[in-house]
Amino acid sequence: MAEAFRGEFYQKVDAKARVSIPAAFRAILNSDDPQKGEKGGARLYLVYGGKARTFVECYSKHGADRLAEDIEAMEMGSPERTRAERDLISRSVMVEIDADGRIVLPPRVREKMGFAGDLPSDAEAAFAGFTNRFRLYRREVYDAELAEDDEDDDIDPLTLVGRHKRTG
Repeated sequence: MAEAFRGEFYQKVDAKARVSIPAAFRAILNSDDPQKGEKGGARLYLVYGGKARTFVECYSKHGADRLAEDIEAMEMGSPERTRAERDLISRSVMVEIDADGRIVLPPRVREKMGFAGDLPSDAEAAFAGFTNRFRLYRREVYDAELAEDDEDDDIDPLTLVGRHKRTG
């Protein structure tokens, strides 16, 4: 397995919808995109599909290609493949990280995150690592989801991993 996206980071979103990608995540994005984009920056794929999702799923070039391969392995014309293609491929956008380590959040991504219209001066994004991808939330939404998750503290997460541990 390649390097995993790990950790939680909070970054300001400026009035032009620019946000800095955490350095740890940029390093992975750079290594997963050796050819880089048109301007020489690593490419980042932002998936904003899925009605129930309160976040934007973010993939490196390599991760986005693997996701597309997994979808292509699904039965052509099946409802599952059509839904996956619509929500994970069609409803996505590629952005290139600039020389300062920032991206501009595209309009559909801002809308998904709840940043429609003028951005407040205190707008913040939360970046949450999820091994082969990371999620991008509006900070308030992420904090609320964490508070809900804390109510399930009766389960040790290592026992969940143990149930699915690879062998060999």
